[in-house]
Amino acid sequence: MVDIAAAAGVAVQTVYFTFHTKAELLQACYELAVLGEDDPRPPPEQPWYAAMLDAGNGRDAIRWLAEGFSAIAARVALLDDVVRSAAHEPEAAQVRAYNEQLRRDGYGRIVAHLAGRFGLPAGLAPAEAVDILFTLAGPVTYRSLVADCAWTHDRYVDWLAGVLSQQLLKS
Repeated sequence: MVDIAAAAGVAVQTVYFTFHTKAELLQACYELAVLGEDDPRPPPEQPWYAAMLDAGNGRDAIRWLAEGFSAIAARVALLDDVVRSAAHEPEAAQVRAYNEQLRRDGYGRIVAHLAGRFGLPAGLAPAEAVDILFTLAGPVTYRSLVADCAWTHDRYVDWLAGVLSQQLLKS
């Protein structure tokens, strides 16, 4: 908290007054990363989400999904790395687990939409589809391909849209 206060140019008491605990501060960081700064709204209220729901075919829906969640992953990736490295701190682990559950729940609603509107591949259970989405459209995969492998953001979006279409849509 002292380092954060110094970087922000405020007194440490100001940080504690605003956030009370490290866990509250960390949760606020996750919320800012997911919602974005310019027009902070939860994913279901963002324009890309509405476009995904309104898409006339599965590939277009997946493309909107890939664009929306890639933008979020770009903002969350480094934060998630830092929090994962602090797994020895129970409060940090709890905040990450809570946010990962929110992500999984959101993906569950998206998979239900895709399954109901476009159909899933034969033999793919909705829970498995959520696992695929959770793994491929998450901050760890984004950071690995964009930061570690030097892919561009657009290359990642194209790849994600393609692989999710293959994995989540019936032929």
